[in-house]
Amino acid sequence: MKQQQQKDAQAENGGVKKKKVTAAQLRVQKDLSELELGSTMSTTFPNADDILNFILTIEPDEGMYKSGRFTFTFQISSNYPHDPPKVKCQQKIYHPNIDLEGNVCLNVLREDWKPVLNLTAVVVGLQFLFLEPNASDPLNKEAAEDLRNNRDGFKRNVKNSMVGGNVKGVNYERVLK
Repeated sequence: MKQQQQKDAQAENGGVKKKKVTAAQLRVQKDLSELELGSTMSTTFPNADDILNFILTIEPDEGMYKSGRFTFTFQISSNYPHDPPKVKCQQKIYHPNIDLEGNVCLNVLREDWKPVLNLTAVVVGLQFLFLEPNASDPLNKEAAEDLRNNRDGFKRNVKNSMVGGNVKGVNYERVLK
């Protein structure tokens, strides 16, 4: 990116300046180049010129959420890596750590974020939420209580929500692939 920026500066004509590459963009580019997504994850960039906003798709191949397809929007501020990315789940999901509005409760997105962390830490954290939902730090207290007190009932509710059913008065969209 830096080389391209220099070329753009040299090719400047008529006083039209190219947009500078920010420190956040450089860091995100580095993080993305180091990101190793397994076969259960992929990224898409709705705007190819904007690497600070992208979509991560996770398709768990094990655990209670197996065979689901979940998309998360990533919005990265110009203050990255000092500020964590804003991550939101696009599907309504029955999960103790993801509320019905798509907000995600993950420690590395909040109090445990440090600039030395990268996008890999966030992606691994999200993947882990599907393998081991955490009932002790919930956003969806009802789902967390269900997981704590009735694991089999929780599993049934997860399955029912993933096929587009109704769980405790909430309608869910089908997320099975």
